[in-house]
Amino acid sequence: MHTLLFLLLLAGTQSATARTHSLHYFYTASSHVPNFPEFVYVGLVDEVTISHYDSNTMKTEPKQDWMLKATDSQYWESETQKSLGEQQWFKVNSETLKERFNQTEGVHIIQRMYGCEWDDETGEVKGYDQHGYDGEDFISLDLETETWIAPTPQAVITKLKWDNNKALLANQKNYYTQVCPDWLKKYLEHGKSSLLRTELPSMSLLQKSPSSPVSCHATGFYPDSAMLFWRKDGEEHHEDVYVGEVLPNHDGTFQMSADLQVSSIPPEDWRRYDCVFQLSGVKEDIVKRLDKDSVESNREKPTDVTTIIIVAAVVVLALVLAVTGFIVYRKRNAKCPPSPGKDPNVLKPLNPDGQVSNSPSETSS
Repeated sequence: MHTLLFLLLLAGTQSATARTHSLHYFYTASSHVPNFPEFVYVGLVDEVTISHYDSNTMKTEPKQDWMLKATDSQYWESETQKSLGEQQWFKVNSETLKERFNQTEGVHIIQRMYGCEWDDETGEVKGYDQHGYDGEDFISLDLETETWIAPTPQAVITKLKWDNNKALLANQKNYYTQVCPDWLKKYLEHGKSSLLRTELPSMSLLQKSPSSPVSCHATGFYPDSAMLFWRKDGEEHHEDVYVGEVLPNHDGTFQMSADLQVSSIPPEDWRRYDCVFQLSGVKEDIVKRLDKDSVESNREKPTDVTTIIIVAAVVVLALVLAVTGFIVYRKRNAKCPPSPGKDPNVLKPLNPDGQVSNSPSETSS
């Protein structure tokens, strides 16, 4: 099920120049998997979970507040009944597949992914329906030829049976090209405050040391369908470039980095390079030009030699003045001893006009 697993991991990664929206449904039926429901169903719009059912709760439930506005109670009752039917269907087919693959006990997993994608600029619609068994592709629908593709001998029986059901093929084609896109647009309209929001990132150029790559870091953007790359003279540049994965931030936004090795680039050529960020649904690019002044570094800057000399001279001068003052003070006190009975460390009080006042003993006759 390499194709199915690949789509599970990368569904929702679209071009940043035109926003493609998706409505996915995932079914997983398992046997003998500890601490995991025998059947799980999940619905997603643009990779945001909108509905969920499992064999433990036996109930299909909304996962977004706006889904309640887009539907009614009858919808959820109907979805629960449909999920119960799917659960039974998968259980029966699990036994059928065990027979075809000559299997008895052990862990076995059946998966199905179906849905559609819609490009909001071109209006292009794509539908898909794929089934997998124990981690391998089992059978998938080709909407262009309106036939099923069977990559394994065990799936040929299913292919022949489903290909001969023309009514079912016509119904599926209508669903994937008409019904599914209509529901997707309806969900997007009701959930647009969260599904269609865009947040631009803050961008910075970072470098640890002169020999380190310059990392172009973009953080705080939404959605995660974004592109970050380096250009040279206006053309996309891939040599000595490493682009990292899109990572989540704690606030629900995302971040990513693209590193450029600059050790072989002459300083005078730095300005020929720039880092470009593109966000799905946003036409304008964010561009960060590479130059020495725009690169932030955490390495310590060398202290200016002149500054060192000035600081040292000031320190030496202060020490000389302090020592000289102390010597003069000692000599002066040695020549003029205090009067008997007078403490030279006791200050005379000041009168209100700021003049030193005499003590009573000094004014008496």
